[in-house]
Amino acid sequence: MSDDRPPTVRQLRLVVEAEDYDAAVAFFRDALGLPEQAAFSGDGDARVVILEAGRATLEIANPAQKRMIDDVEVGRQVAPRIRVAFEVDDATAATGRLVAAGATEIAPPTVTPWQSLNSRLDAPAGLQLTLFQELRPLDERSTEDGFGTGG
Repeated sequence: MSDDRPPTVRQLRLVVEAEDYDAAVAFFRDALGLPEQAAFSGDGDARVVILEAGRATLEIANPAQKRMIDDVEVGRQVAPRIRVAFEVDDATAATGRLVAAGATEIAPPTVTPWQSLNSRLDAPAGLQLTLFQELRPLDERSTEDGFGTGG
């Protein structure tokens, strides 16, 4: 008897290679504040740290949506195929803290049509980040034009 149900996914783990491992750990753990869950080392100076980032989601966007998000957040096309977004309590303060810790600001915090305050940064390990702060609850935002809850 076969089980046709999809597998149960228990965790999303994004694995990023960082040439400057220590700088990347300091940035994401210390400046962004992601708690360290575990760290391991092995032969040949192999090192990895696993940082907790709260609830994980996988956001899949078509090219038109990716362009629209870039236009709203930055005003031009800048995002690579993969961009990492972190929800924070205060996007303005977090943006300033991360710029001071070595990120490059691409765009300052901007209110989006979907009622979040978003900034865009180039961060260590070659990652482009969006920091976002929800300004209104989901049930209120989902009624806004352009929010899009359809499938």
